[in-house]
Amino acid sequence: MIDLSTWNLTIPTEPTPQVITTQQLNNGYQSQYFQQGNDGGLVFWVPIDGSHTEDSTYPRTELRETQAAASLANWYYWQADNELRVTMSVEKGPTKNKVIIGQIHSDGSNSGQAAPLVKLLYQLRLDQGRVQALVRERPDDGGTRAYTLMDGIPLGQSFSYRIGVSRSGLLSVSVNGSALEQQLDPQWVYQGLYFKAGLYLQDNRGPSSEGGRATFSELRVSHQ
Repeated sequence: MIDLSTWNLTIPTEPTPQVITTQQLNNGYQSQYFQQGNDGGLVFWVPIDGSHTEDSTYPRTELRETQAAASLANWYYWQADNELRVTMSVEKGPTKNKVIIGQIHSDGSNSGQAAPLVKLLYQLRLDQGRVQALVRERPDDGGTRAYTLMDGIPLGQSFSYRIGVSRSGLLSVSVNGSALEQQLDPQWVYQGLYFKAGLYLQDNRGPSSEGGRATFSELRVSHQ
């Protein structure tokens, strides 16, 4: 059974997204957007025409890290070795075939820009998935640099990823063992960070039958 005691969930309800609290998740929350299976896995669904948050134009069904007491989790990388591990499969992709499946996000501390440090992008091409790490070099950078970690993952096939930052500032991202390591720019030391996992579409055009679906069989976070 996947431990949801340190997560909340944003779902693309109409007319505006809804946040499902940590307590609701741990009380067995289920909906068309999120299912907790008898086998302990999590099924995420995002319709392409779903609502979006104020800071985005795309819909998401996405977990956001919290404290055990349900308050939002924001940590500094130098406090611990921080890691998110996921095993999952993508069953369906949107029209443009791009979806974010994991992130380390910034809360914008001391920069005024709450932008991700790294996003893990799954891109479907002819029923084969490519996974790229989109890395922001500095907190105030307007864009990211893309690193391809894995290609040729068939739709529906399980794969594993890991995203982490050590207390020494080493960013590491791996997919099925194919890894990227990079030392963080010193400015990241001032940024409050948190993990996100799920499905965040990079598309918003098409019928309601279009969207993204994925199943998570493993979801683990550690700060040690």
